[in-house]
Amino acid sequence: MSNSWWEIKVTCVPDLEDSIFWRLTEFGCKGMSVQQQKDEILISAYIARVQVKLSEVTDLSFQFEEDATQFGCPIPVTKCNLIDEEDWSSSWKQHWQPQEIGDRLLINPAWVKLTTDLDPLTETLPSRIILQLDPGMAFGTGTHATTQLCLEALEMRLQPGTNLTVADIGCGSGILSTAALLLGAAQVYAVDNDPLAVKATGENRELNLIPAEKLIVDLGSIEELQAMIPEPVDGFVCNILADIIMQLAPSMAALVKPKGWAVLSGILASQVADVSNVMEKHGWVVGTVWNRQEWSCINLKHK
Repeated sequence: MSNSWWEIKVTCVPDLEDSIFWRLTEFGCKGMSVQQQKDEILISAYIARVQVKLSEVTDLSFQFEEDATQFGCPIPVTKCNLIDEEDWSSSWKQHWQPQEIGDRLLINPAWVKLTTDLDPLTETLPSRIILQLDPGMAFGTGTHATTQLCLEALEMRLQPGTNLTVADIGCGSGILSTAALLLGAAQVYAVDNDPLAVKATGENRELNLIPAEKLIVDLGSIEELQAMIPEPVDGFVCNILADIIMQLAPSMAALVKPKGWAVLSGILASQVADVSNVMEKHGWVVGTVWNRQEWSCINLKHK
């Protein structure tokens, strides 16, 4: 059982989806998916057996219950069991379906063949740009509210021919980096401190036939990103966690051109004020804050 995985299945009301996704992400789970079941949803997530103890998995279910009580929702039902490596590699993919996000994007699991006829010239669905995605063991499938908010923010900022350069701090699966290029960015620089995320970003770059020189990805954080970019970028996206965003805030202004923009997410609505105050102290102006359930996305411009 050395290559076995914990399979965590949570049945809950839709209002708890984002909080449970956040808990699972913090716990270290990989390959999360959600399936609609009448008035409830089934969230499935996986984590290697060697990473956690059974007692820690049990504590996680108690956290789900506490969150539900806080939000005034029915208590979710959590079930856990061990599966082997081969079962894990296919189980979490079963219920992940193509998903339209914003007005222009469609996120398509790389193993799912689209049945809708494609335009033979553009290879897209009518009015939709297809982003082929296989996240592997990295975060970022497009199902989480924070990722969706970032994708929608990028869609509003990027158009073909604008020749904008973009940075991605904490790129995960590379979904935001890839989307930026498909939406019209000319160049993207991406970093993540997880080698599996760097690998996934490179693989998704290839899936979408993006030249390697257009999406440069490397292991590291904001310091490595500063060394990668030949000159300040037009804007950046950072979908991580509020505490880390606030830690990185002093170094963010150096990444962008004068009046450059930033899209920040992975932020709970209750944390928006704290993040905004820190960013404003470092020369940023908060433009709009978009909310989806308890999650927020802050759009900023540098003074």
